[in-house]
Amino acid sequence: MANGYFWSRLFSVLLLASLTTFHSFCHSERDDPPEYTFLEQATAAPQIAYYDYIIVGGGTAGCPLAATLSQNFSVLLLERGGSPYGNANISSISTFAATLSDHSPASPSQSFISEDGVFNNRARVLGGGSCLNAGFYTRASPEYVKEAGWEGSLVNRSYEWVEKVVAFRPPVQQWQSAVRDGLLEAGILPYNGFTYDHIYGTKVGGTIFDEKGHRHTAADLLQYADPKRLTVLLGATVTRIMFRTKGKARPVAHGVMFRDARGGKHRAYLTRKGSSKNEIILSAGAIGSPQLLMLSGVGPATHLRSLGINVLLDQPMVGEGMSDNPMNAIFVPSPSPVEISLIEVVGITKAGSYIEAAGGSNFATYNSQTNNFGMFSPRTGHISIVPPKQRTPEAIAKAVEMESRLDAAAFRGGFILEKIPGPLSTGHLELRTRNPNDNPSVTFNYFKDPRDLEACVEGVRVIEKVIESNAFSKFRYPFIQTQTLLNMTLNFPVNLRPRHDNASSSLEQYCRDTVMTIWHYHGGCHVHRVVDPDHRVLGVDALRIVDGSVFNFSPGTNPQATVMMLGRYMGVKIRNERLGMNGLD
Repeated sequence: MANGYFWSRLFSVLLLASLTTFHSFCHSERDDPPEYTFLEQATAAPQIAYYDYIIVGGGTAGCPLAATLSQNFSVLLLERGGSPYGNANISSISTFAATLSDHSPASPSQSFISEDGVFNNRARVLGGGSCLNAGFYTRASPEYVKEAGWEGSLVNRSYEWVEKVVAFRPPVQQWQSAVRDGLLEAGILPYNGFTYDHIYGTKVGGTIFDEKGHRHTAADLLQYADPKRLTVLLGATVTRIMFRTKGKARPVAHGVMFRDARGGKHRAYLTRKGSSKNEIILSAGAIGSPQLLMLSGVGPATHLRSLGINVLLDQPMVGEGMSDNPMNAIFVPSPSPVEISLIEVVGITKAGSYIEAAGGSNFATYNSQTNNFGMFSPRTGHISIVPPKQRTPEAIAKAVEMESRLDAAAFRGGFILEKIPGPLSTGHLELRTRNPNDNPSVTFNYFKDPRDLEACVEGVRVIEKVIESNAFSKFRYPFIQTQTLLNMTLNFPVNLRPRHDNASSSLEQYCRDTVMTIWHYHGGCHVHRVVDPDHRVLGVDALRIVDGSVFNFSPGTNPQATVMMLGRYMGVKIRNERLGMNGLD
């Protein structure tokens, strides 16, 4: 009895702790940032200016798009956030989750909670989600490219253009190797080695963290830009798109209104010269692009009128089809040290789930607003000993203070997670207010389609096999059963969804109760519903959307490579179409 009590307390200590920070990657700051002469604060911008292209959103797609178009045209890139350069929380792998826990007004991450009760984040920084994510780099499958109607050869060249700047081969040290070998032992075959390609089986993918552990983001792709033709304004929040309607068969986008960080008002217009081909392009992401369309009067008429927005175009499909790939994770405490690693290895199963892993670092700091340490931190286990209804600021502070006293030997472990491809379940987005800084209301309807739930159950079963594999034995305590790990995860405050009594015995309920985001939300401006195959917004002229809001399904295991590729791809397509360059890039 005493022996059992000892082991149960040891397990509690392990789950009360954060992962050890082993600096197998360098913790120092990244090399000197590029010297971008075109980068300036929106407060310095003129009240009125003119450009051939105006791109709203300097994120994962907006940066490569702006760099490409600036080679031939004058381009204005408007980013509501700041610069990623000089921010150690962005640049260093060991402080990956600090940006996700930072909820200050100047944070590069803007948090939101979906109507499903799941914590999420949207980027607010030049470089977008590539400044916040776990860094995994992998291409979409050829089948995905074909289904999207993209030109395969240009897609490949666009990926290569991106990869020259931001993609690297990860080191794959002991813990990630154990996950890899555990996947193979669990039957996720064949082993495909290191590749950017999306292939069934187990592989080592790319990463945007270099050999020093420094992050490279979509903002780095601006080094391809012509600095004489590009202007990038930071702290520029676009409030609406302006349209010409008088004497026009269809509304024509011709400018945007934006505010700087001090509240100053500015306008940017498309130049009149060549105006029939000049365009405004939204690259504000799956949340920002449908939100801005609605704020500009393009969306469901009844909903817009309820907020006092003048309806320019009744477009009921704006904001529809929102999706977020559900993720479920299991924390595995380790008797051995675990190196810092984010996502490096992936198992792509034919059953319909992707298995990934991260470990070895204190990946989160405490967020008092949500009483949560965020994912990839077993500190959530420490909070789990405080019942949800008793998580007062005082109780949380006491739990955090107790955690700080724990021995460093307890701070070991990692997460193995599964993600559902697609997904098939969809929801919708609506405005809450007319303020572009406010988060809209978003519903993802996790597991509404039963096939998503089936895939989650199969994914959790694969994780169990990996944990129990011989290959992974060095990184698990033999006396801790997998079922015990599941039970403890149920107490993690990973979301605001209710917990059910049968969740420990039903993997279906376990998936529903412990679902988290993997930040791969998309949709809201789908092709054939809101935009045409060339990404032109239906029903208006001189307006396109180039970002993940046009995706029906999330590409590859992780979408950032394809979003960056899309920015380059569409930039080349637009330029070639305009200049008659016959596919050259």
